[in-house]
Amino acid sequence: MTMSGSMNVFDVAGRAMSAQMVRLNTTASNLANARTDYASKDEAYRAMRPVFRSVMEDNMATVDVERVVQSDLEPQKRYDPSNPLADKEGFVWEAAVDETAEMIDMLETARNYKNNVQVLQTAKSLILETIRNQ
Repeated sequence: MTMSGSMNVFDVAGRAMSAQMVRLNTTASNLANARTDYASKDEAYRAMRPVFRSVMEDNMATVDVERVVQSDLEPQKRYDPSNPLADKEGFVWEAAVDETAEMIDMLETARNYKNNVQVLQTAKSLILETIRNQ
């Protein structure tokens, strides 16, 4: 928990929290676009996923978001001739989002974020206790 190096426990937890915020934002975007219809398969929304990479600095491991990619889940064709977006055969394309998986991901992300908040609170408490005992 050194404060003298260029990287400390606050940096590690902060980076992890930032990565989890990207993950939460992509999940929120995915859920916001779920159950949306499109006129073609190419236009249909596909769920996004952040790709993380481990980073070693000052003998401490942390994480960064390398990029955000589309998932491999394919949009589904649905017969709905009354939909204004339907093609001449009466089909629309549904967004490629698995809502159940997104909700599970959201819960896991929130838990990971909360764990990092707890790390910061513990580090702060230890520093304050050290200062009081000097």
